[in-house]
Amino acid sequence: MATHAQEAPLTAPQATRDRPRLLALRALGLGDLLVGVPAFHALRRAFPGHRLTLAAPEWLSDIVALLPGWELLPTAGLETAIALEPGTVDVAVNLHGKGPESQALISELRANRTIGHRSPADKGSGSDGPVWVEEMNERERWCRLLRWHGIPADASECSLERPSFGAVGANMGASVVHVGAASGSRLWPVERFAAVAGELSARGHRVVITGGESDRGRALTTAALAGLADEAVKAGSLSLGQFAAYVADSRLVVTADTGAAHLASTYGRPSVVLFGPASEDRWGPPPGPHRVLTRADLRRGILFAPDPDPALLAVQVQDVLGALGDLGVL
Repeated sequence: MATHAQEAPLTAPQATRDRPRLLALRALGLGDLLVGVPAFHALRRAFPGHRLTLAAPEWLSDIVALLPGWELLPTAGLETAIALEPGTVDVAVNLHGKGPESQALISELRANRTIGHRSPADKGSGSDGPVWVEEMNERERWCRLLRWHGIPADASECSLERPSFGAVGANMGASVVHVGAASGSRLWPVERFAAVAGELSARGHRVVITGGESDRGRALTTAALAGLADEAVKAGSLSLGQFAAYVADSRLVVTADTGAAHLASTYGRPSVVLFGPASEDRWGPPPGPHRVLTRADLRRGILFAPDPDPALLAVQVQDVLGALGDLGVL
């Protein structure tokens, strides 16, 4: 059961505070936020007179700042009530999921209008929303939800404003090799990342190795095996906004199915995305300068397994280099 919290102060001009509020719940990770971008754009157009508030984790603030018209209400997950007084939200949108936890948080807001999927407990006509379809592209899922509620939405509208983080400096235009992932099931072997990075460097690319703080060891090993200096390793040293800037201004991106892949899609950068346990049909990039590599017939599909999924391990270095060649960036 969620515990109630006091309303969090959101700094905004008086004219903004006086507008009716639309709140969208998406208290998940970076990739989850980015696949919701088309829905956020659609809501902004549909409710131009509303104050748009996104309930999402605070660590995503650099990315939320790139969504025109939206402000962040820090929300760590579903264990604590959304920090707004019941009755102060005009439109509440559940972009988090279909489960009872997210449905309950939205219900507690007592909004004048609620937008969401049909509750699993609803045995009636489903007039409160569309039925959840499990195997569906995630961008399309949320646009389909809005369209059901009468709001036009286009799943291909993925763009964000460009970051303005000058600290990237001379590394703008680099080829980004992202070696990190949230679980072992998505970790392509370091030796293969190193072979790709080394080939890119040999062909005149300025290569940077990225990842999270916990990926720094992998990144340093990748750089060493590729013959790159430690200065090429940016894993663990970038803010999320700086990382977005690297991707936005990159020459190309090579990554597993991670937030880096979704950022490459968002900014239209040529990318090769290596899929393991997750379905590329559900989480893959939109049409554009992107290539997905996997072996779906070998997929074990255990998202948080400690070892790489066979569908990922089947992807070889030459497959990645060939895909980069097909994209015209190698």
